[in-house]
Amino acid sequence: MNLVIDIGNSSVKLAVFSEDKLIRKETFHGANYIDFITTIKTEYPQIDKAIIASVGQISKKNFTKISTFFDLLLVNSKTALPFKNLYKSPTTLGVDRMALACAAVHQFPKKNVLVIDAGTCITYDLITSKNQYLGGAISPGLQMRYKSLHAYTSKLPLLKPEAPKSSIGKSTNESIHAGIFYGISEEIDGLISQYKDKYADLTVILTGGDAKFLSKQLKSSIFALPNFLLEGLNYILQFNTQP
Repeated sequence: MNLVIDIGNSSVKLAVFSEDKLIRKETFHGANYIDFITTIKTEYPQIDKAIIASVGQISKKNFTKISTFFDLLLVNSKTALPFKNLYKSPTTLGVDRMALACAAVHQFPKKNVLVIDAGTCITYDLITSKNQYLGGAISPGLQMRYKSLHAYTSKLPLLKPEAPKSSIGKSTNESIHAGIFYGISEEIDGLISQYKDKYADLTVILTGGDAKFLSKQLKSSIFALPNFLLEGLNYILQFNTQP
């Protein structure tokens, strides 16, 4: 059994896998996930390996504590990956994007795949049927757009995300919801269309914390897979530890 630890910009996710099957997932906000790892080890003594992917820095203290329980792999630019990385700056490629590409290779072999992760940022990652990672795009996520409108203006309020009833906002609040929601939807559909101009048989995956909120408005045909990143990290661990 494996433990997957995904330390993102907004939250930390812990997932327990038995081979390829996800059997438990927990989400934390803050460093209290460290204390819960002791509980996980007690409840699942079969776990012997773990993987950590962090978009920021994990403290040496926390890393050492986790490594006392498990054979631990920390994902970085030197980690062996099951695809050819053609990114021009591979050392700057986020570990989350590496994991998403690995999930695509594992679950959709020999297919052209676009993975869209709607989280703090919206990332687009393209993997070809020839097992090549080409790169993609990065743009502000849903929450970031709401916060930026409030932070960089003197009068616009900070709102919680809400699906608008129309693209024509009849108040300031409605206009903000319409601008952000339809802006993201059109951006995603537009980029999918551009990628499909080059790869007509493209498989599109939508994942991330805001995937469910956004998927209903997208015109393009997609697979909404909420645990795609965790599954990719589990596959990286398998790829690096299996004989």
